[in-house]
Amino acid sequence: MDSPTALFDSYEQDFQQIIASIRDKLEGDAKDERGEQRKAALRRVELELDEADEMVSQMEIEIQGIPQSLRPAYQTRIKAAKADLQRYKKVSKDTHTQLARADLLGSRAGAHTPTLDEPYGSSDRTRLLAGTALLEDGSRRLQDSQRIALETEEQGADILRSLRGQREQIQNSRDTLQRADTSIDRASGTLKKMIRRMYQQRVVTGAIIAVLVLLILVILWFKLIR
Repeated sequence: MDSPTALFDSYEQDFQQIIASIRDKLEGDAKDERGEQRKAALRRVELELDEADEMVSQMEIEIQGIPQSLRPAYQTRIKAAKADLQRYKKVSKDTHTQLARADLLGSRAGAHTPTLDEPYGSSDRTRLLAGTALLEDGSRRLQDSQRIALETEEQGADILRSLRGQREQIQNSRDTLQRADTSIDRASGTLKKMIRRMYQQRVVTGAIIAVLVLLILVILWFKLIR
């Protein structure tokens, strides 16, 4: 039979592999590369962050099946995994912001030279406004994503509580059935003992009747002969 912690350990191992991949990308391609390669690396990081989030959710589900004596240690491991996930989400967000600023500065470098009367050209102002709007829109999307993630986490916690209650009900029903089986076994044993005693009494009664009949025959024989 598989260990009750086997699935948890498997999900945790997958999580650690995904986190390692995210760390390599954030410290490698997403940091060193430029242009579209850097954007592609960040997109891959976002996908892997979603996978890591899913692994954490699976770990939270599996911990419900771990015995109470072992559960505190695994809860600590889940907290550590969540902390790693949040840290790399923040690093990814900061890298996105840096990339947006770099794109903005790069577009400014190709614009015409501003004059003293107009330190920023009209094209620069348009790009600055567009970049600011893009950053604000990205911040709103991140906030919405965090809100949805929190709502999803709360719903997942409610589902886990419901599953835990159903599991306890099933456990109680199984215990009740086991007690009923034990009672039936005891009753069956008692009935068998009663049946054996009944047969024993029949044998004893038959023997007594046989002895009485024999005595009557002996008495009649003596009386008839004499």
